[in-house]
Amino acid sequence: MKKYIRYISIPILMAFGLLTLFLSSSVIFDCFGIRAKEGHYVLFVVWANFFASLLYLSAAFAFLKKRKWTMHLLLLAALILISAFIALQIYIANGGIHESKTVLALIFRSSLTLLFAASAYFSINKNQSQ
Repeated sequence: MKKYIRYISIPILMAFGLLTLFLSSSVIFDCFGIRAKEGHYVLFVVWANFFASLLYLSAAFAFLKKRKWTMHLLLLAALILISAFIALQIYIANGGIHESKTVLALIFRSSLTLLFAASAYFSINKNQSQ
C-alpha cells in the first residue's frame, strides 16, 4: 500500500508544483497576460505560492528517492501557505482589495499540502537512511 501512495503522490505533486510555478511566476513576471486575468491578486500570496511550488518540486524529487525529509519540505510549504493565509486575513480585515477565490485557493492549497505531507510520512519507511 505504501508503494501505491508514493506512485500516486509523486506525479500529482510534480504536476501541482509545475502548475503552481507556472502560474505564480507568470503573475510575478507578467507573462502571457496572466496578471491581467487574475484580477485583484495579492502579491504576497503569489510569492508564497511561488516559494511553495519550489518546495513541491523538491519534495517530489525527495519522495521519488524515499528521503525522510520529504515531509519536512512539505510541512515548510504548508507553514508558508498558512502564514500567507493569516496575513491575508489581516489584509482583508484592513480593507485590502482581493479576489474571493484567493481565500478558497489558499485553504485548498494548504490542505492539499498537509495531505501530501501525511502521505510522505506514512509511505516512507522510518528506518531508511536519509
